[in-house]
Amino acid sequence: MKHLPVAGKAITLLFTVALLAACSGSSKKEEEAAAAAAAEAARQAEASAAAAAAAQAEQKSRYDAAMAAGSVFYFDFDSYTLKPEALAALDSHIGYLSSNDQTVRLEGHTDERGTREYNMALGERRANAVRDYMVVNGIASYRIETVSYGEERPIAYGSGESNWSQNRRVELK
Repeated sequence: MKHLPVAGKAITLLFTVALLAACSGSSKKEEEAAAAAAAEAARQAEASAAAAAAAQAEQKSRYDAAMAAGSVFYFDFDSYTLKPEALAALDSHIGYLSSNDQTVRLEGHTDERGTREYNMALGERRANAVRDYMVVNGIASYRIETVSYGEERPIAYGSGESNWSQNRRVELK
């Protein structure tokens, strides 16, 4: 069954009230009461539609702010401490996620230096650091999945700090 928008429900309600009033053959007072009830229902439907539109606009604004902040958070060498710019971007994402029930996946990555096992553990610590910050700031932990790819999915190939720094990251998806 298809759901009608709030305005469609109000129009349906108005027609129903008008039809009942016309068919009832009732007195003038009853017709006036029915018309007043229909007007009140229309006012409430209009207010509800306005509130829904405002909520939708607020949700879009939060989403735009989160997307503008970026969804990749970078780390220093051999570190899983969140940088200030990552915290600011995460705050935007937390603002968006606090207004809905979406889930996210945090993917931890490292550069190529270190053993595979060490890098898998470091990628996990990085993803968990982001998750912990989000949980402390009000996002339920069951909405957050973490995974570590270690050095297995680099963005920049090759050696050197410019490449390595791009690979030390957590991606929010």
